[in-house]
Amino acid sequence: MKLIYSILSCFKFSPNILAAKATEDEHVQTISNPKFHVFSYSELETATQGFKNKIGEGGFGTVYKGRLIGDNFVAVKVLSVELDSMRGEREFLSEIAALSDIRHENLVTLRGCCVDGAQRLLVYDYMKNKSLFHCFLESETKRVKFTWNLRKHVSLGIAKGICYLHEELDPHIVHRDIKASNILLDQNFTPKVADFGFAKLFRDDMSHISTRVAGTLGYLSPEYAHSGHLTRKSDVYSFGVLLLEIVSGRPIVDYHLQNGEQFLVDKAWELYSGKNLSKLVDSALNGDFPKKEAVRFLKVGLLCVQESTRLRPSMSAVLKMLNNEIETDNVEISRPGLILDLKKIKIRPKQSFTSAA
Repeated sequence: MKLIYSILSCFKFSPNILAAKATEDEHVQTISNPKFHVFSYSELETATQGFKNKIGEGGFGTVYKGRLIGDNFVAVKVLSVELDSMRGEREFLSEIAALSDIRHENLVTLRGCCVDGAQRLLVYDYMKNKSLFHCFLESETKRVKFTWNLRKHVSLGIAKGICYLHEELDPHIVHRDIKASNILLDQNFTPKVADFGFAKLFRDDMSHISTRVAGTLGYLSPEYAHSGHLTRKSDVYSFGVLLLEIVSGRPIVDYHLQNGEQFLVDKAWELYSGKNLSKLVDSALNGDFPKKEAVRFLKVGLLCVQESTRLRPSMSAVLKMLNNEIETDNVEISRPGLILDLKKIKIRPKQSFTSAA
């Protein structure tokens, strides 16, 4: 039995929504994980003490800390009932389809879900250090604690998680919203890629999916934003921006009274072109970092955000470059891609699948 469709049968929404989701995820495999649990609403209400301890909030809902009977702490995400029904259901089911059968050190663990009338809840392992943005990148005071070894550890972990999604799973998964606030950190600061509400599944014979544009400006690859054609290289671009952010400590878009907006990828390209890339490394490190390694990480970030998708490396190649298994000293890097005109972003095209054959 396919658990995702047994969950679908509990929904009170129109058949059109069910048909749309069935078409979108027609290749979802059977969920065989015995640890995935369908909770009752009362169980989760008790676990969270009436949803009192809020630990996060985003565009799709609110997250509460809870504790199941005889178990460890959990994070319970209550999806917003104000969302239009189609969008809310897609977020909920995409998360289940992507994570219910997956276990990886660098991916958040989905423990289960709850469907109760209009209520949609997702249950995850609790992450003590919250998100990468909240823990380290939110302010200079926090970045001082973000040592080079920690930055390296977090960067490699994120790369491993995305590489697993892109290359080791069948069907492959494209996350579509890689960013600092979607990387959670456990008690050991091990990074976990989270929030799979926008995720898409790819078969081997697909070159791309044409779909509505979703993600976060600044991390969004320009070719996907302009055409709606989604590939794994879209995630590679987002990872490149995040890697530059981790090493530099700078926001992805900075504002100056005199110079206006400055994009992080533009600043990185400017310094790379001037052979002064080490200047981009976060001043909060106070010089306490291996210069050659830091510059290598920045070069990898720039390789990931190149305008041409063909020139961007795969995530397995990214991992090897970060680990110095592939040489980057003499590699040629081309200009990064940017979204300079928001009016050109393609919104909600009809979804279709394109075969590589």
